[in-house]
Amino acid sequence: MAVSSKNTDRVIMHLDMDAFFAAVEQLDNPEYRGKPVVVGADPKQGTGRGVVSTASYEARKYGIHSALPISKAYRLCPHAIFLRGRMHRYAELSHQVMDIIKNYSPVLEQISIDEAFVDISGCIRLFGPTKNIGLKIKEDIHAQTGLRASVGIAPNKFIAKIASDLEKPDGLTICEKDGEKAFLAPLPIRKLWGIGARTEERLQNMGIKTIGDIADFDAKKLTTKLGVWGFGLWKLANGIDNRKVGTPHKRKSISEERTFYEDVADYNMVEKTLFKIADDLSRTMRRKSLKGRTITLKLRLEGFETHTRSKKLTDYVHDADSLRAVAVDLFRKFPIAERKVRLVGIAVSQLNTLGGEQLPLFDNTVINNEELEKLLDELKQRFGEKVVMRGSFLKKK
Repeated sequence: MAVSSKNTDRVIMHLDMDAFFAAVEQLDNPEYRGKPVVVGADPKQGTGRGVVSTASYEARKYGIHSALPISKAYRLCPHAIFLRGRMHRYAELSHQVMDIIKNYSPVLEQISIDEAFVDISGCIRLFGPTKNIGLKIKEDIHAQTGLRASVGIAPNKFIAKIASDLEKPDGLTICEKDGEKAFLAPLPIRKLWGIGARTEERLQNMGIKTIGDIADFDAKKLTTKLGVWGFGLWKLANGIDNRKVGTPHKRKSISEERTFYEDVADYNMVEKTLFKIADDLSRTMRRKSLKGRTITLKLRLEGFETHTRSKKLTDYVHDADSLRAVAVDLFRKFPIAERKVRLVGIAVSQLNTLGGEQLPLFDNTVINNEELEKLLDELKQRFGEKVVMRGSFLKKK
């Protein structure tokens, strides 16, 4: 099975902000510095629902990491500083960081609020060797924001991503051209994209423990055992990744969900929560210029039993009324059998950028939903979330 392993003379940088949310909180609150900070859900003295978004490096010493249940994080370090996120502040600093990077190269692909790929191939004549560019960008970010970043530089995106994670925090790791395979060889297989605990166990049973083991494994045999995905792993292990910066994967879905502090038997409360989720999700979709055709209700019952129900519409939508109406209809049709609800969420898939007219769900719709949503956005932006809200969110006296 012949595969070209030739990498062009590209130089790709991956920049990852260190413990970004927690670092911002420590930046804005000097009294938090040097202390374990956890950003995420309210732990409620160990009984809270939800997960950790980001943990400071001081908190990570206790075994706390992102996606860890917040109740477990509290048990591991009850004296930590637990904070709810401030997305507007994180977004503000994220924009500032990306603007700093653009001073060095316009070929940038932001893949999340705190990380990006940058093609610096054309910058070497202007700013010097790759190491100097990495150091200058890191220094500019710290000087202008007070935050630290870790950087990986390599001939392709995959290796640059791995490199940025090897010397955190405040790291700079470089993989030179033609050294890709040797750079990857000693690393554990969990460093490869898509390798979880089950796949790791399966590979280890095949005698594969490092990325180098995958690279040396017969590609045809690996493909036979794991399918096309196995061949993809083999290519990555050999340092082959020809993706260009600036061509991110198309987003397939967008979602919002809420975990109740206690399992809920009041289905009216569940429906009100769906109203709020639909409102928030609609605003996010409009901000990102997205519409979708398939709306999915996510429902987690007591005992962590999770179900999804979906409905495909005739056209692309993003207004809150459409999202809410479909989600509530799906919820009412679900055979819940008087069981309590732990989590509820709405996802929208089959996404498309804005364009075309939106078909109303009901023939007697008089108000233009999109114009109403835009007006609500403007009012909330000017007067705040709590000043302007939908009537259905108000508590009945």
